[in-house]
Amino acid sequence: MSIRIIPRLDIKGPNLVKGIHLEGLRVLGKPERFARSYYEQGADELLYMDVVASLYGRNSLLEIVRRTAQEIFIPLTVGGGLRSLEDIMAVLRAGADKVSLNTAAVGNPEFIRTASRRFGSSTIVVSIEAIRQPDGRYQAYTDNGRQTTGLDAVQWAIQAAELGAGELLVTSIDREGTGKGFDLELTRRIAESVPIPVIACGGAGTVEHVVEVIREGRADAVCLASMLHYAFIRDDPGTDDFSTEGNTEYLKTRGKLSRIHEAKLPQIKAALPARGVPCRPAAEAAVHV
Repeated sequence: MSIRIIPRLDIKGPNLVKGIHLEGLRVLGKPERFARSYYEQGADELLYMDVVASLYGRNSLLEIVRRTAQEIFIPLTVGGGLRSLEDIMAVLRAGADKVSLNTAAVGNPEFIRTASRRFGSSTIVVSIEAIRQPDGRYQAYTDNGRQTTGLDAVQWAIQAAELGAGELLVTSIDREGTGKGFDLELTRRIAESVPIPVIACGGAGTVEHVVEVIREGRADAVCLASMLHYAFIRDDPGTDDFSTEGNTEYLKTRGKLSRIHEAKLPQIKAALPARGVPCRPAAEAAVHV
């Protein structure tokens, strides 16, 4: 089975942002520019996450999703602040193919069952943000890693799968944005406990990290952000002025993070088969360009 490579675009207001451990968000640019480039480079899917939606109790991505869906023709998953069937319907009508649920699912697990019956399990992705505890267990968090739940992440993954989730998006908050590599144990524990695909997220800094989480972490797909975003900015810094829109320090300095080896999708997709990891070639994945 081909491994899917999925760029993750965290959105705050109108901008693409990136942080470390889901904090310290820095403005990187307009998400549509990044999404179009990743589509043309051969992304298998895209993930849009409204990272402040839970603070305001709503998802604010509808217009961005509409604009993106008009130009790309690969599956698009949208998450953040989706709390009702009406919320899900709104983003699907805007052009999303799947939705990612976290806070609402934790607050009412039966919402997973209801949503999967209404829209189909293949449409419902449950997002699990986890932090490793001193005793070696993993606890699930909500609100972009800000709110503890008291739930064991592995047991919650099993329950979410039983309730009808079609996929699980598993993010290690400890590793997210660090470039230190994925939390292989977290991913493996969940992947070996559920019968549905697991998307690994958080920590990629090299192509080898991608290979490791597939081979050792048993992931079915890999979500990437920093590696791709920083490579995009290096080659296409853009001309927009973001000086009044948040933390723009990275855009000002174009600084390179030592742990993260910037890479474009064609480079990653060319390197994986050479390491025994099957994936769709970049030229084959990028259709309708």
